[in-house]
Amino acid sequence: MAAVRRWSEGMSSDNIKGLVLAISSSLFIGASFIVKKKGLKKAGASGVRAGVGGYSYLLEPLWWVGMITMVVGEIANFAAYAFAPAILVTPLGALSIIISAVLAHIILREKLHTFGILGCALCVVGSTTIVLHAPQERQIESVTEVWDLATEPGFLFYTALVLTAVFILIFHFVPQYGQTHIMVYVGVCSLVGSISVMSVKALGIALKLTFSGMNQLLYPQTWAFTLVVASCVITQMNYLNKALDTFNTAVVSPIYYVMFTSLTILASVIMFKVISSH
Repeated sequence: MAAVRRWSEGMSSDNIKGLVLAISSSLFIGASFIVKKKGLKKAGASGVRAGVGGYSYLLEPLWWVGMITMVVGEIANFAAYAFAPAILVTPLGALSIIISAVLAHIILREKLHTFGILGCALCVVGSTTIVLHAPQERQIESVTEVWDLATEPGFLFYTALVLTAVFILIFHFVPQYGQTHIMVYVGVCSLVGSISVMSVKALGIALKLTFSGMNQLLYPQTWAFTLVVASCVITQMNYLNKALDTFNTAVVSPIYYVMFTSLTILASVIMFKVISSH
């Protein structure tokens, strides 16, 4: 309780806004996994499945309902990154795991075994610990300042490693092991996701500053971050659809969450140099 009290007292109003937005985002995203999965199954029954390279789900209204639900969640998530540090926002995605796991058990009739329940519980405990000890983020005054952080040697090296790993996974492992090893599709999503979160954070800061009167849309760096976000999101959605179509939702969701969160925290520490002093 003492830790919770210290945490709440140390929270800025911006961090609280980010916290609320992140929680609402998890509710929408958790539900979207289930709706999209039902859409993928329905589309796969009458066309080529997404897991083997098909795109018939694009003609399935139910998949689009799930996609819109996810977009609403991601918009809330996007806004959360503008107000709070990534190291605080990302771990709250644990809520989406619980929601998707419970709904998958009830709606999709997917079995959630003891280890699955234990894994979800550990995710929540770990996320709560991270959130309670999340550090205060440095104040960013312009998008060019974020660009300077993103182009420092440490983060450039991390980006190069991520891109190398993604290309190896896509061109070597996906054709051979994509249908049998869940870590292949989820690995691509998680690695690309860690880069997209940093770009979303930069874009969120740019829009926040623009709305407060300091126009950041004049800077080419803002549009560069926008291009990175668009490219990463398209890649993530493609491989997440493949993973959901091929494997159990109750398994995909927690593995994706843990890998994505771990890599995002690592990327955040490297780029923003946020290390807790608690």
